[in-house]
Amino acid sequence: MYNTLSDGYPVKQVNVALKARIFRATTLNLELEIKYKKMGKVKVAAFTISLDGYGAGAYQDLANPMGIGTKELHAWMLSTKMFMKMTGREGGSEGVDNDFAEQSMQGLGAWIMGRNMFGPVRGPWPDEEWKGWWGKNPPYHVPVYVLTQYPRDPVHMEGDTVFHFVTDGIESALAKAKVAAGDKDIRIGGGVSTVRQFLKAGLIDEIHLVVSPVIVGSGENLWEGIDLIKMGFEVKRRWWARMAPTLSWKKNKANTNIEKQLSSLIFACISIFHTSINKAIQTAPISR
Repeated sequence: MYNTLSDGYPVKQVNVALKARIFRATTLNLELEIKYKKMGKVKVAAFTISLDGYGAGAYQDLANPMGIGTKELHAWMLSTKMFMKMTGREGGSEGVDNDFAEQSMQGLGAWIMGRNMFGPVRGPWPDEEWKGWWGKNPPYHVPVYVLTQYPRDPVHMEGDTVFHFVTDGIESALAKAKVAAGDKDIRIGGGVSTVRQFLKAGLIDEIHLVVSPVIVGSGENLWEGIDLIKMGFEVKRRWWARMAPTLSWKKNKANTNIEKQLSSLIFACISIFHTSINKAIQTAPISR
């Protein structure tokens, strides 16, 4: 007969079961680490704010998509070669501004944007006519997840852009975007409210801000209730571009390895449990 613990379970059976559980825990740990390493960044890129922190003005509508007082807000990008090409025109400036504009569109597997960025329509969708500001072939060429309170069927556009409408919050949108993006980055496109929601939820890894030399005065302020330092961000690079200074913020690595740390903690706890059980087995009374 097998040696047994005082409650009658065979020692060999218990040990084999525990080893199987430890193996599964080790596998889980490795899977989480591999998943973490392959995961792309969630980032805000080429996001423009005014000197007083506004990313959009008040009274946004069809005639004023960015609100009143924002005509010069994106002047740094509108003159670049990248933007000219994106809008079917020739020419445009090169240099730092153009480099930032081009880099903001590279390595992306999915976008997330707010309802206001997608269009001026408010409330329930009156019909299926509105399909974005960008014509038949939007510049995204990947799945785009639009945050809204009102359901709508996906909109398929030329160039592999598909607008998906997400009604159950930013976490759901991010989960869907991660599946679509694979190991590529996910860009949080805006507007300001969307970026603020993701920041407050601790879901953004990297922020590239362009500070345009204009004063907007009112509208949607990126910094209201936001403290990037307390959120674990630090400035990694600063550039003085041709038309606007640029800052690149990245979350401290200590704050971005949560999943990896959690998996290691789970494995450590299970290992301690395994050691304790082995000691209990060695000292347990034997019945024959």
